[in-house]
Amino acid sequence: MLFTKIAAAVALLATTTYATPSPSSTASAATPAFTYNATTFLLHGKPYQIIGGQMDPQRIPYQYWRDRLKRARAMGLNTIFPYIFWDHLEPTQGAWTADQPQNDVAAYIRTAQEEGLTVVLRPGPYICGEHDFGGFPAWLSQVPGLVVRDYNQPYLNASKSYLTKLAGELKDLQVTNGGNILMVQVENEYGSFGENHQYIGALRDILKGLFDVPLYTNDGGVDFTLEGGSIPGVLAEIDGDPSSGFNARDMYITDPSELGPLLDGEYYTYAPDQWGSYNSHNSTERDPQAVTQFVKDIDYVLGNKSASISFYMVHGGTNFGFDNGALWQNRTTVFTTSYDYSAPIDESGRTTNLYHTMRETIAKYVPKGSIPDVPEDVPRMAVPEFQLKPIVPLFNTLGKPTTKASPVTMEALGESYGFILYEHTATFPVSGVVHPGDRPRDRVLVYVNGVRKGVIDSQYQHPLNVTVSLKPRDKLQLLVENLGRVDYYSRGNPYADYLRQPEKGIVGDVTIGNKKLSGWDHYSIPLDDLPSAPQGPHPYDSEYFHQHQSTPIFYQGTFTIPSNITSSDPAALDTYLAVPAGIKGQAFVNGFNLGRYWLVGPQQSLYVPGTVLKRGSPNEVVVLELEPDHINATMTAKGLGDRVWFNNPDPDCLRCV
Repeated sequence: MLFTKIAAAVALLATTTYATPSPSSTASAATPAFTYNATTFLLHGKPYQIIGGQMDPQRIPYQYWRDRLKRARAMGLNTIFPYIFWDHLEPTQGAWTADQPQNDVAAYIRTAQEEGLTVVLRPGPYICGEHDFGGFPAWLSQVPGLVVRDYNQPYLNASKSYLTKLAGELKDLQVTNGGNILMVQVENEYGSFGENHQYIGALRDILKGLFDVPLYTNDGGVDFTLEGGSIPGVLAEIDGDPSSGFNARDMYITDPSELGPLLDGEYYTYAPDQWGSYNSHNSTERDPQAVTQFVKDIDYVLGNKSASISFYMVHGGTNFGFDNGALWQNRTTVFTTSYDYSAPIDESGRTTNLYHTMRETIAKYVPKGSIPDVPEDVPRMAVPEFQLKPIVPLFNTLGKPTTKASPVTMEALGESYGFILYEHTATFPVSGVVHPGDRPRDRVLVYVNGVRKGVIDSQYQHPLNVTVSLKPRDKLQLLVENLGRVDYYSRGNPYADYLRQPEKGIVGDVTIGNKKLSGWDHYSIPLDDLPSAPQGPHPYDSEYFHQHQSTPIFYQGTFTIPSNITSSDPAALDTYLAVPAGIKGQAFVNGFNLGRYWLVGPQQSLYVPGTVLKRGSPNEVVVLELEPDHINATMTAKGLGDRVWFNNPDPDCLRCV
């Protein structure tokens, strides 16, 4: 998804048929399963207008895939466009995880076919999508000589290995084999990033050797993006505003081998949210003019029977754990845990006013009775407020350190996400401003002997200067939070290379004033394992936690499902977890990493899918609160049936912008 082109349009396309026709009933064996001519897509020889929507399986609990697909179908869609996250499928090099239910992309595509939906596959290797590192696994940064999104042999070798494994999972699901995969995208909006046709040509050739269905490229609807991202032999398509984009495609793409029917491959239903005191929640509910424009665009596109479209997003889902991406705009702009996107199907899978408006508009253009009934929305669960008690300071849970003369990055230690603690014991007196490497990557909490001295936060263009004074044997501790790797840059941007510099932690030397500090212990904190609440007498009393409240603390509490929830549907247990007194941190339910919270907003609660909850026994909530010394109330949590969005000032940087 190209975030900078958000607000333009949403369009939707009618189709002459909704269920995927079988080859035996529609065409002879000699008829290609899916192809196109100059103006029309052809499925088993018959015209097929793609009415699509983006819905990424790895952002949705797999137990809910069928429900979300049913809702997409009931909105009037006939096709799903899924991004595939390489970093989920191969989190460490060579470790293929498609056998895990959440990463079983083949099962998702088969379920789509069972629900009457075809699929246009978007496998990357780069996908953007406001996802960490644009879908690339972090380990790519440690491959010698590798440069992403370039004609670079180490990168092409890794990409081919990934795509070959993925194709092995999906080859039998192509429409040519009786499945429902119609097309495969080559890269993703590459023309916004570069114009190396040798690179796009190499990916084209890899994909042609792996898939039998047509290939396409998808780029912004202007001259340089279309010319930069297109490649001979591959259908060139656009995203954004359909009217200007379709005109641009036919104006700037002149190679006959790149021409064919029109497809708006990303028509934006609104926009994702970003953390920050001044970043309000993006919502069509507060923007009726946008919805009016959506309807106009639907009418425009549906009146053109030779065009097709996909909504980005029909259902956004969630950036669970540490999945969110970021932008570098001379500061770190971080996407929230929620990927609600103000989409027609909201983050929890419920239909919205926008959903019903779009459905009604689509229905004017498709055969009467061809759209299924909308599944009923189950009310979300509310959980009464319960207490969270401190169980252990974070710094008391650290394992064995890695010692180096100079700081090394998170990735160099084999860590992809989470936090990393750097500790230095002073050998000489030194005072001045702390400089954590070349720039903060991304949020640095500074401690001296366990007392927090300040926060250096790259989310601000002018973060605070933190000054310290060290005596011999004083301990300087820098807790660095990876807020998400850059997922998108456009060419011409002076910071474009930051997509190719994904390393987190500290890059370079730490200096105080002009003095370089040598000798560092490194503690990786990926939060894969959580501390348990102590059994029996607590090893730490309240006074201990009071003395250590400068450092992050794990809190724990439990709740049970309210007795009035009798439905067996796991969706009846869906809720939004709020930590009202929390400042910033990470929240887990029954060991499942819900994601980040931060009081600045606009997100003030975390989606808890009912699939992670237990009936008849306590559900454990663990919260890592990074700044307990800012908390002026008892730590509690509660489950909200209906979420609210709002913003607060940042207590760490009240005057920062």
